[in-house]
Amino acid sequence: MRVVTVVGARPQFIKAAAVSRELRREHEEILVHTGQHYDYEMSGVFFDGLELPRPDVNLSVGSGSHGAQTAAMLGGLEAVLIAQTPDCVLVYGDTNSTLAGALAASKLAIRVCHVEAGLRSFNRRMPEEINRVVTDHLSALLLCPSDTAVANLAAEGISANVHVVGDVMLDVLKWARERMGDDGATPLRKLGLSEGRYLLVTLHRSENTDVPSRLGGILRALNSQREPVVLPLHPRTRKAIGTAGFELCGHVRVIEPVGYLDMIRLTHSARLVLTDSGGLQKAAYWLRVPCLTLRDETEWVETVASGWNVLVGSDSERIVGSVRTFAPPAPHPPLYGEGRAASRCVALLGGGVRETDGHSCATSWPS
Repeated sequence: MRVVTVVGARPQFIKAAAVSRELRREHEEILVHTGQHYDYEMSGVFFDGLELPRPDVNLSVGSGSHGAQTAAMLGGLEAVLIAQTPDCVLVYGDTNSTLAGALAASKLAIRVCHVEAGLRSFNRRMPEEINRVVTDHLSALLLCPSDTAVANLAAEGISANVHVVGDVMLDVLKWARERMGDDGATPLRKLGLSEGRYLLVTLHRSENTDVPSRLGGILRALNSQREPVVLPLHPRTRKAIGTAGFELCGHVRVIEPVGYLDMIRLTHSARLVLTDSGGLQKAAYWLRVPCLTLRDETEWVETVASGWNVLVGSDSERIVGSVRTFAPPAPHPPLYGEGRAASRCVALLGGGVRETDGHSCATSWPS
């Protein structure tokens, strides 16, 4: 089977690292990087750290408005798909690259497989929400991380070829921890940090970076902390901070984006994580690090229900208070599988899509 895999942003590189390793054992994969994250700090370093194969095609689309960026991807992907004639197009998550891959494939009558299907924030103001909803409705095979995702799809009338496989990011996390060895403290030494004595923050979603009042509230909360804050700064956030004229206090350590292994090390050793990233919410949970989510909603509702993740939005007083008082409960139930999602995805992909009479084909895998 020939599969074209479309990636374009850091979370997709992580997910593809797990699935590509399994996929290439028995199938042919053409890896297409749209160039949505186009500089080395935002993409190249992730390819290196994850041992992901170099892309066969790089569309080098770069940044731009949602319409312009997606249109450029569509044109490039259509040409690739016509040339490669794949049996399937594999897309991940909820970025513009995901949407473009699904649209280009469906218009050429190539089946679409969506890894991380069924997630919903129920906030249609989020570009990511539009991307994931449209992609799910175009997909022939929907691979979900949880039963909640399956229920979301069912509520929209999607029940055929829906499967709970777990989360492929847990596969990568387990792989990474096996390879970290004794150098897990290296990033801490470089930054002069002590285990459990700093906050790790990531901030990149447009709902925060493009709204000065939200960005200002979050940054004021960071300036108010009494312990070191490590902030790997996304280019979008750096630009927004500069444009708004915000200044950060000296205890907020702004660093360049880091590779996946170093990010896991920094997460594991943090006292607390503050983030608007879905991937980091999950990583913090799996590493048993309390998390405050800098959003008003999350797709990863199970982490909130567990008590290990709290939605704090952008209100500075709420963030500061939560940093000082939040303590998760002792129970830590397993979430999103046990780290074997990639092999399940590939098995279902290789098995083709079942024809149905409209009845549910949602299935789960035993632990």
